[in-house]
Amino acid sequence: MATRTNEQGGTVGQGGTVGQGGTAGRPRGATKGEQTRARLIAAARTLLAGESAGRFTTRNVAALCGVSHGMCHYHFQDRTDLIVAVVEDIRPEWITPLERAVDGPGGFAERAERVVALLTRPENPDLAHLHSALHWLALNDDRVRAALDQEYRRWRSCFTRLFRALAEERGAGPDPVALGDAFAAAVDGLAALQSLGPQVDATAVLRTLMAALTAAPATPA
Repeated sequence: MATRTNEQGGTVGQGGTVGQGGTAGRPRGATKGEQTRARLIAAARTLLAGESAGRFTTRNVAALCGVSHGMCHYHFQDRTDLIVAVVEDIRPEWITPLERAVDGPGGFAERAERVVALLTRPENPDLAHLHSALHWLALNDDRVRAALDQEYRRWRSCFTRLFRALAEERGAGPDPVALGDAFAAAVDGLAALQSLGPQVDATAVLRTLMAALTAAPATPA
């Protein structure tokens, strides 16, 4: 389930190449090499989020970007290296906003409200397709799996911190890690359901789950 709706990926121009306004919003002072690397990542994102994910190669990425195949391998050692860069590139679109919602000001109630509001925003279709492609690639590539697992650990830790704030307010309570993992699993499962169609009310589901988890009796000191 995405936590940010605006797409940061590059745009494909009339010539079929990815434009300079690539994924990471590089500053004007960025070197040409940094700009080329950003454009290659943007092209990789475009291919992975589209119907060509199953035919993803560094050669296809280079062609879409409008650079030579050799230039692609100058910046990325191999196909997996490029995929791992994509995994890191999408962090500001789904993890960083959640971290801000959890770590922002206020008590547990305010933080929980921000989290639920964030998680129930309309999902960016391209980001959803990109996540699906990355999961598929991770099944057969240990490096991709490790990179994706690291990102998901960071994502899940946000929910642990959220429920730790509740435990600190109450002075005791259930294990924040267990509560956080339970909520994260529900969010992930809800995203899978919604990928097939809007069968469930995400806001109602998450609010109900949040209420149930926070109603758990405090553990005696």
